Amino acid sequence: MYRYFFKRLFDFVIALIGLIILSPLFLILWIGLSIANKGAGAFFVQERPGKHEKIFKVIKFKTMTDERDSNGNLLPDADRLTKVGKFVRSTSLDEIPQLLNVIKGDMSLIGPRPLLIRYLPYYTDSERLRYTVRPGITGWAQVNGRNTINWDRRLALDIYYVENLSFKLDLKIFFKTLKNVFFKEGLIVDPESIMKNLDDERKL
Repeated sequence: MYRYFFKRLFDFVIALIGLIILSPLFLILWIGLSIANKGAGAFFVQERPGKHEKIFKVIKFKTMTDERDSNGNLLPDADRLTKVGKFVRSTSLDEIPQLLNVIKGDMSLIGPRPLLIRYLPYYTDSERLRYTVRPGITGWAQVNGRNTINWDRRLALDIYYVENLSFKLDLKIFFKTLKNVFFKEGLIVDPESIMKNLDDERKL
C-alpha cells in the first residue's frame, strides 16, 4: 500500500510544504546565482529518464557559468564552477528546485537518482529495475557512498532499494541524508574528477 499510494501522497505533501518554507531561500539563491553565473541563468534544466524510462525535465540550481574557450567549447566544469556555486553544491542546496519535479509527479523525494539519457543502453536487465519507480532527490546509493563508489556498486544499491522499498527504508534514507548533508559525508563537488561516466566506463 505504501509503495502504490502513500509514498506519492507523502511526496506531494512534504514537497509542497518544503517549497513553501524554503521559498525565501529559493529566492535568495535565484538572485545570487543569476549574478554569479555571469548571465548563464540560475537554473539548470536537463532531460532525464524517469519511471518506465519516460523522459522528463529535471530542474536544479545552476552552479556554473557558460564560459567557453577560443574555439567555442565549454571550459572544464572545474573552471566554470563559481564560488557561490561551490557553496550551493557543497550544501546540496542545488537540489531544492527538484521539489517542483516531485510536486509535478516526475520524481519522488526518495528513489534512484535520475541519470543521463545516454546511459540507457548500458544497463543490465536487472539494473533496469531502477526505472520501475520514480527517481528521487536522494536515495539508497546517495547515503551509502554517493559519488565515491563505482558504478556497479551504485547501481546495485539502486536495485536493492527497488526490491526493498518500504516506509521504514525511506525513513532511514531521509535521516541518513540529513546526516550526510550536515557532515558533508561522501560529498564530491566535481564528481567527474574522480569517476568516469557510465557510458565511457562500459564501452571499454
